Amino acid sequence: MTLEWEQTIIDAQDPEALGRWWATALGWVVVNDASDEFEIRPTVDRLPGLLFASVPEPKIGKNRLHLDFRPDDRDAEAERLLALGATRADVGQGEQTWIVLADPEGNEFCVLSSRRR
Repeated sequence: MTLEWEQTIIDAQDPEALGRWWATALGWVVVNDASDEFEIRPTVDRLPGLLFASVPEPKIGKNRLHLDFRPDDRDAEAERLLALGATRADVGQGEQTWIVLADPEGNEFCVLSSRRR
């Protein structure tokens, strides 16, 4: 048996708005723009994708699963994401080499430090 990672599902009160935010943040493309299930991928034919599914309730508490991103320049990327509407988040991380941010609906994600070459 083989498994292929198709997508990660993110609950959202406004799937389209949150999906468009992430598409802009990641430079990904929209592959399904339904108002209740909005999906983005790196390219139309490349997996995995992110699917934003409609839920009535707001996010409460810290995510049990989050995404980590490793940019070329951590601080510049964090500032770009903040300018797009992300916010700084404190999940008890203390002083670290990564920056914890949250998307417009409060889902935490990390911007890691650059890898040394």
